[in-house]
Amino acid sequence: MKVILAFLIIALAGCFGADPQKTGLEGKPLPEFSILLPDSITLLRSRDIPTGKPFVLFYLSPFCPYCRAQTKEIIEDMHKLKDIQFYFITSFPLADLKGFNKEYQLEKYSNIITGLDSSRTISDYFEISSVPYIAIYGKNKTLNKTFVGKIYSSDIKKAAVE
Repeated sequence: MKVILAFLIIALAGCFGADPQKTGLEGKPLPEFSILLPDSITLLRSRDIPTGKPFVLFYLSPFCPYCRAQTKEIIEDMHKLKDIQFYFITSFPLADLKGFNKEYQLEKYSNIITGLDSSRTISDYFEISSVPYIAIYGKNKTLNKTFVGKIYSSDIKKAAVE
């Protein structure tokens, strides 16, 4: 019984309120990348992301329960996060991304854009080994903080305005 309780505590502690990850990329500008949007035609390039507004790169798996929980929290707290642009990015097939979009009705949020990192440029740049992975950029397009694991919306808001 003690083993099960210990495992449960460790599992839950790793999923909520994670500390920022030190990458050595903090303060550096946004790298060059492009993501394929769900229409399967349009490419969004990093240089097209406007300055003047903080944004979040949320790297996810459409099947990860922690990514799903993070998505639900972002949606539930959208009234607090409305001034932050979100880019939900995956390397899973476009069909999986479209299903994820439909399930969470992401198209109804004007500050959420989803896309496919088919070349894994973002994944390689941040050396992403697990999801959810969140990179938070300030309004000047430089990296403020990164997080691995589910975090609170208040942490996203706080890191975006630093």
